[in-house]
Amino acid sequence: MYRRDLLTAEIERLAQVLARIMGLKLEGDLAQASLLFNETIASSFKLPVEILEDIDITKFENWLAETDLPAEKLDSLSEFLYYELGINAERNKLIAPRLNTIYKTLAEKHKIVHLVNFHRQEIIQQYL
Repeated sequence: MYRRDLLTAEIERLAQVLARIMGLKLEGDLAQASLLFNETIASSFKLPVEILEDIDITKFENWLAETDLPAEKLDSLSEFLYYELGINAERNKLIAPRLNTIYKTLAEKHKIVHLVNFHRQEIIQQYL
């Protein structure tokens, strides 16, 4: 129960950070939004930005298998990445396949399927 409470608190904190990132983007402060995004990805998910931005998706897949994030945290990571789509075509080509990998891991490994994720997978197809 204690672990669950800690995870819930962390997910809530991450949701607040994501809201801040989205607010910065709406304000046009893309540099600060990018900085906060990169810091959060590295500190909260232990995902090195170099792996996220590497053209070789196998590095991301290896990282995902090695870190073994809980399903709730993996879902939060998908939220962060989903809201990175649409920035530019180059970024979309990096993020979309990683999102598909996360959704596949959630479904196959954790047996978690969301209708929201199904809809997002349809949207992601336009970026692939």
